[in-house]
Amino acid sequence: MLEKLDLGKTTITNLINRFYEIQKGEILLDDVNIKEISLKSLRKKIGIILQDPFIFAKSLKENVALNAKLDDNTIEEALHLASADEFVNALPNGINDMSRERGSSYSSGQKQLIAFARIFAHNPDIFILDEATANIDTNTEQLIQKSIDIISAKKTSIFIAHRLSTIVNVDKIIVLDKGEIVEVGTHTELVNSGGYYSKLYSSYYESLQ
Repeated sequence: MLEKLDLGKTTITNLINRFYEIQKGEILLDDVNIKEISLKSLRKKIGIILQDPFIFAKSLKENVALNAKLDDNTIEEALHLASADEFVNALPNGINDMSRERGSSYSSGQKQLIAFARIFAHNPDIFILDEATANIDTNTEQLIQKSIDIISAKKTSIFIAHRLSTIVNVDKIIVLDKGEIVEVGTHTELVNSGGYYSKLYSSYYESLQ
């Protein structure tokens, strides 16, 4: 729950994670103010996928595990769920293949699939996808959309997106314009209202023609 916030969408994400403290209003998780939750506990509950995920100069397995003690089966299952197993299996050493600094050996789409695998492997309570499919081509997006749908059915998921195809099936869309909430509703409700979102969707749809 967000109250009295005049912010950008990514700023809200940063506040949810308490990367910096909220100045007015409040953010509630299950009716509990996040200021009352320890940082360690809060951040363990939340998994974030950013537009440009960082890849370390370590093995691909270590990049998914992120210092957690995860066995190979867990890593491989996470890669499969993220639809990353095909490109990983093509690597000379599979999950033990060494990544270059900042993931320069991978395409933008492959780095995003690794980021999705991280989330699936750690299985947090809340998923935040901050423009997570922005650098993924349409074919790759279709590969992981089914996995996202499966996870979203069981977990609280927050999607920050300009690519509207990623949010049409969500339970609630919150439309921000210049830092203010201007519309709230389902995709169907907002399209039928003829408002700001409806115009955005029409422009988006026309761009695909």
